Amino acid sequence: SGFKRMYSRFVTMRIRPAGREVRQTVGPELPECWLLAEWPANQAEPVQFWLSDLPADTPLTTLVRLAKLRWRIEHDYREMKQALGLAHFEGRTWGGWHHHVTLVSVAHAFCTLQRLVRAPKDTAPA
Repeated sequence: SGFKRMYSRFVTMRIRPAGREVRQTVGPELPECWLLAEWPANQAEPVQFWLSDLPADTPLTTLVRLAKLRWRIEHDYREMKQALGLAHFEGRTWGGWHHHVTLVSVAHAFCTLQRLVRAPKDTAPA
């Protein structure tokens, strides 16, 4: 299902970002945003932080899920580059590049579906 047990605690707070650069780009009236911190049970203080501009009524579970989704995206991209050959394209045309990326994406979708269908304890056929 994509949901796994988390062993860290998460704390949130609504804040207004500070800093000269932020005020210059956004303006004098800074909007509030979420500060999300991951605090593992075995640590004395939080170890990871995220800022989010999601609405104030966003549940904590949604904030955590979206913050942790980055790991899944990075893992998928690394798999596509290394195992499925996304980085191996050496052509020079848009059509060729588009064809290559499409085939890699289809291969990744197939691998993902196979992983979801197979139970974790199943063994691969010989």
